[in-house]
Amino acid sequence: MIFIKKAISVNDYKDFVNFPFKLYKDSKYWVPPISNEELEMMDKTKNPVFNNAEAEYFLAFKNNEIVGRIAAIVNWVEVKEQSKNKVRFGWYDVINDIEVSKKLIEAVIDFGKERKLSFIEGPVGFSNMDKAGLLTHGFNELNTMITWYHNPYQKDHLERLEMKKLAEWVEYRIQIFNEKEAPEKVKRFSDIIMKRYNLKPLNFKKTSEIEPYLDQMFDLLNKTYNTLQTFVPIQQYQVDHYKERYLRYIHPDFIKSVVDKDGNLIAFAITMPSFSRALKKMNGKMFPFGFLRILKSQIFNKRASLYLIGVHPNYQNKGVTAILFNDLQTMFNKRGITEVETNPELIENNSIQAFWKNYESVLHKKRSTFTKEIFND
Repeated sequence: MIFIKKAISVNDYKDFVNFPFKLYKDSKYWVPPISNEELEMMDKTKNPVFNNAEAEYFLAFKNNEIVGRIAAIVNWVEVKEQSKNKVRFGWYDVINDIEVSKKLIEAVIDFGKERKLSFIEGPVGFSNMDKAGLLTHGFNELNTMITWYHNPYQKDHLERLEMKKLAEWVEYRIQIFNEKEAPEKVKRFSDIIMKRYNLKPLNFKKTSEIEPYLDQMFDLLNKTYNTLQTFVPIQQYQVDHYKERYLRYIHPDFIKSVVDKDGNLIAFAITMPSFSRALKKMNGKMFPFGFLRILKSQIFNKRASLYLIGVHPNYQNKGVTAILFNDLQTMFNKRGITEVETNPELIENNSIQAFWKNYESVLHKKRSTFTKEIFND
């Protein structure tokens, strides 16, 4: 018999966070999150997203063992300001038993019924800045720090439960050329775009130089993605939280920006050394040696991850991305980085995917959200 329990105690929350460590313990490709960061994400006193959201966390038991987990989330900005009458679900991990998946999805639907909402969608987090999408292709690839890993059967479970795909993302692995072989087309195009629109690159040498631009970057993200189907505006208190949480991971070399003639930020790209292998070795623990593994990854690494790109709407489809990647190419060459992995890009984001054709690239992962109507009584 399968029993669903709502997490209410500290131990329940720890069980929720720890379950994937058991589920994926033999996987070569699952990259563990930092356990304490996961617990802080669930803590209403530490995660400011709860200013405009609520969540419940469910554990599935079978024969007195935890066999699955799921989070049910409602983002009230999305519901009230965007009229998307939606329940989000995330942190969906389960053994290969469709009855367990069924019970977990039913718990999310019941959560939605109580709040008079119309449909569920997931897996997603609280907002656009969180992890999103069920892995549907690329199961033999390490996930990145900001994506989930899933077993192939989870997609089958959701499809058998008559859930339909909604949003789709793609991820690319891109080979970085050496300096001599870098695409001349990108170099030339970068110069042309800078002259045509009177733009110039902005590079940073230390973290303190980045901080004055961070609010502008998040503002640019809101402007960049506000037409996409999954968009929910990023609130200022979330911006402050993400700055505190992620700035420590970012080396100034890995942020490239473009400003106009008046010094206004019009585009940026945030990349990082790939932390996947370091996180794999850390196995969820930052102490005692996790920081050293992160530091080592920042210095000795041939692989990078592209996390965020923001381009002001007035400059979209005008080739500004070439300026960013021309600078990134130079930095990657200096650091000996030979491969970059993009993070999820919505499948309709044709302009950035067309740009990857300038490089040797492989579409190596896909992910989707799944949806189902809620029939309220």
